[in-house]
Amino acid sequence: MTASVIGVSLARGHNFSKQPAFEIRLLTGLGVAGDAHMGETVKHRSRVAKDPNQPNLRQVHLLQSELFDEVAAHGFSMAPAEMGENVTTRGIDLLALPEATRLQLGSEAVVEITGLRNPCVQIDRFQKGLMAAVLDRDAAGALIRKAGVMAVVIKGGDVRPGDTIAVTLPTGPHRPLVAV
Repeated sequence: MTASVIGVSLARGHNFSKQPAFEIRLLTGLGVAGDAHMGETVKHRSRVAKDPNQPNLRQVHLLQSELFDEVAAHGFSMAPAEMGENVTTRGIDLLALPEATRLQLGSEAVVEITGLRNPCVQIDRFQKGLMAAVLDRDAAGALIRKAGVMAVVIKGGDVRPGDTIAVTLPTGPHRPLVAV
């Protein structure tokens, strides 16, 4: 199966869910045009409270739609944009990619993965019990976060549902994703 974009979304305000869109424009070094999390420095409220001058490693949130299928088995219903992601994907295991992987979204835009989304209590406010469904443990007991990945924009461009996703792995050793 070819990896593809199945949904794009943005929110002008700091809302948990975003609004689905026909296309979004990624701006180099900033994020999604018109989105509350766009900027060179961190925009997530909890991170701004700690240090508003931190670099924004969370310019674009990507979420694998396969998670929707997984949580549906536990009685949850989710659709693109509801988990606050900007880009909903299909056919790519985002969580298995190493740090600094580049994804070309469509014909122009390129993002570089910086790390995992760290799920927060807002997930349970969205649907009670969903937080536990997007977390797991591996055989060694280490926490597995399944709520998507965060990225920065390396090359701007428009992204639309139906766009293909091309993966470029970084050179050097595999650096597993950690929460950013």
